[in-house]
Amino acid sequence: MTDQVKGPASYFPSIEKKYGRPIAEWKQIIRDHRSSKHMELVAHLKSEYALGHGHANALVAHTLAEGR
Repeated sequence: MTDQVKGPASYFPSIEKKYGRPIAEWKQIIRDHRSSKHMELVAHLKSEYALGHGHANALVAHTLAEGR
């Protein structure tokens, strides 16, 4: 029996499929941005890359939890 991925990472397969970039690339975009504030990073992904709110939020939450 395999464990199901939970939390923000559960969005990763659909993010890669919908937006055509690997998760590592999205995380690097987040790390390279001048802000470290969660909602500013979410807004950046939404406005510059047309990500949906849930996808942007999941990427930012997971990246910030790992540390910059």
